[in-house]
Amino acid sequence: MTLRQQLACFAAIAAAQLFSCSRPQPTPSGVVIEIKSPLGLPRLETPADNPPTSETIALGRRLFYEKKLSADGTLSCASCHSPTAGFADPRRFSVGVGGKLGARNAPTVLNAAYSPVQFWDGRSPSLEDQAGGPIANPVEMNMSHDLAVGRLNADPEYVKQFDGAFGPGPITVLKLQRAIASFERTLLSGNSPFDRYFFGGERSAMSPAAIRGLEIFNNAKRGNCSVCHKIGEQNAPFADGKFHNIGAGLNAEGELTDLGRFTQTKDEHDKGAFKTPTLRNIAQTAPYMHDGKQKTLKDVVDFYVGGGNSNPYLDKEMKELKLTGEERADLVAFLEALTGDIPANSGPPK
Repeated sequence: MTLRQQLACFAAIAAAQLFSCSRPQPTPSGVVIEIKSPLGLPRLETPADNPPTSETIALGRRLFYEKKLSADGTLSCASCHSPTAGFADPRRFSVGVGGKLGARNAPTVLNAAYSPVQFWDGRSPSLEDQAGGPIANPVEMNMSHDLAVGRLNADPEYVKQFDGAFGPGPITVLKLQRAIASFERTLLSGNSPFDRYFFGGERSAMSPAAIRGLEIFNNAKRGNCSVCHKIGEQNAPFADGKFHNIGAGLNAEGELTDLGRFTQTKDEHDKGAFKTPTLRNIAQTAPYMHDGKQKTLKDVVDFYVGGGNSNPYLDKEMKELKLTGEERADLVAFLEALTGDIPANSGPPK
């Protein structure tokens, strides 16, 4: 290729990128509404390019439960994020189209709107970006975005609903992602016994065991839990938004079976590190850890008391704890007190 041809090629690419960036992006056409946060959660910030409206939320709710977004029409987002299981998956690993088994436990969508990144390894920077991942993933819904959009465009009811949410025009993947994300931002769960006790001043909201568990949880020399699962209204999910290697997911030889955050950053220090999960509604979202190995909250507490599993990348905060059986039970009682209200209008649309 001559220099002139190379320059022409670069100019064409630059022009295409400029055209792509200048194309109008679909934004909601209805009246913007405020998503009200329950007790214990701070005001929710929403993206300027995807403000919530009644129309986009209703559309996103329908899409969240829509099985035609999977290749064989058997799975929806809710298949792995079930409202009857705290919007998580009660199975250790989710089952995709054709019986394909995933490699990680599906985390809850509740309060995911407060997380700076999505997925255990943080590979998605937003709910919008995350919404498209499982649809195209060959181990999950196994439906290309083009085919998914094609099915929706062939449905007159969906065309009408998308037009009402975003204005006239063809259904696009970005519109689909933005609608699902708008619905997921309404999945806020607060007003738990802990919230009523801690923020509402209702002294009887938590049991004596849960109150003792809170003290252990928040004590650096006893439970040391709040070092990562921070407490406070500005830490809505009881998580620090960071990634840690806690020694979960090792095989019998003590080797990491999943490199976690390292797959995204290629930073040695991120090997075996996973996003700190929310503790809200955790009593509803068993099993636990990215590999779903811990079946009960008692198992989780025992795992931490033992200091996790040793490996070269173990977080410095992981250490053995000296807790009696009663103190462990108190910690479990506190974790159970983090079960909040499930928002109204979050189940399958009728």
